[in-house]
Amino acid sequence: MKKSFQIGAAFIGVIVGAGFASGQEILQFFTSFGLVSILGSIVATLLFAFIGMNLTQLGSRLQTTSHQGVIYHICGRFLGILVDTVMTFFLFGVTVVMFSGAGAIFEQQFNIPGYVGSILMAVLTIGTVTLSVRKVIGLISAFTPFLLLLVIIITAYSVMTVDLASAEIQAAVSQANQSAPNWLLGALLYVSYNIAAGAAMISVMGGTVKDEKTAAWGGIIGGVGLGLLIILINISMLTQLKEIAALPMPMLFLANNMSPAMGVIMSIILLGMIYNTAVGMLYAFTARFVRTESKSFKSSVVVFGIAAYGASFIGFITLVGTVYPVMGYLGFILIGAVIYSWIKKRTPVKN
Repeated sequence: MKKSFQIGAAFIGVIVGAGFASGQEILQFFTSFGLVSILGSIVATLLFAFIGMNLTQLGSRLQTTSHQGVIYHICGRFLGILVDTVMTFFLFGVTVVMFSGAGAIFEQQFNIPGYVGSILMAVLTIGTVTLSVRKVIGLISAFTPFLLLLVIIITAYSVMTVDLASAEIQAAVSQANQSAPNWLLGALLYVSYNIAAGAAMISVMGGTVKDEKTAAWGGIIGGVGLGLLIILINISMLTQLKEIAALPMPMLFLANNMSPAMGVIMSIILLGMIYNTAVGMLYAFTARFVRTESKSFKSSVVVFGIAAYGASFIGFITLVGTVYPVMGYLGFILIGAVIYSWIKKRTPVKN
C-alpha cells in the first residue's frame, strides 16, 4: 500500500502545476460558477480517480517505460498515431510553460528578472530527470503533502473568518472569468486537459510496479487526492470570490490574508508545484524518444531541457493561451478511449 500512496502522491504532483496551486485554474473552471461549483469539483474527483486507475493499471500490465504502449493499446493503431504525436508535442509544450511560469513568479513575487527564475527551474528540472524513474517519482511526491497541508490551513482560516453569504457569492460570479459556458463543461474540460498533460507520466508510474492492483490503487488515491485539493481550494476561494475574481494568483492572496510569512511559504510551494510538473513532463517527453536505460538518455534530457528553456521566452500568458485549449480536445479523445477500453474489457465475448 505504501507504493500505491507514493504513486498517488506523484500523480497529484504531476497534475498540479502553476495554475492549479495558484488557484487560477480552479477559479476559472470551478469557483467562478458559484456554489454549484462544489458539485463540479465532485464530478472532477470521480473522473480523475477513474481515469487515473485505468492509466496506472494499464502501465503496470504493459510494463511501459513510455506512454506509447498505453496509448496504442487504448486508442488502436491509427488513432494511436495521432494521439501519440499530439501528446508528445504537448509534453514539451507544458515543460516550456512551466519554465516560463517560474520566471513569471520570480519577477512578480521577488522582483528578480524572469530569465533568472527560468534558468534555475530548467537546471533543477534537468538535474532531477537524469535520475532514475523511481527517484523521480519519490522527489515529485515529496512536495504533495506540504501543498495539501497548506491548502487545508488556508481553507479552514477562510471558512472560519468569512461569512459565507450565497447572495454575495452570486453577485461576485458575474465578475469572474469563466472558462466554460456552464459548471459541468468546466469540470469536464478541466479533467480533460489535465489528463492530456499528465497521462504520459501517469502510465509510466504504473509501469514501475508489476502488481496491477497496487498500480490501480495508486491511480485511485491520486485522483481522489487531487479532487480533495480541488474541493478545498474551491471552498476557500468561494468565501472571498468578490475579492479574488480578477486576481492572477488568488490562493497567494488568501495566504497573504493570513500573514506575510504564509504568503512567502505559498510562493515557495507554488514554485515546487511548477518543479513537479516540469520534471514529469520533461521525463515523459525524453522517454518517448530515448530508452531510459540507454547511455544517451541523460544527454538527451539536457538537449531537450535547453530547447524548452529557449522556447520559454515566448511568454507565459501566450503559451498558456495557446497550449492548454488545444490540450483539452486531445484530453476528450483520451478519456473517450479509456472509457471504451474499460467497457470493452468488461463486455463478455459472444461465441
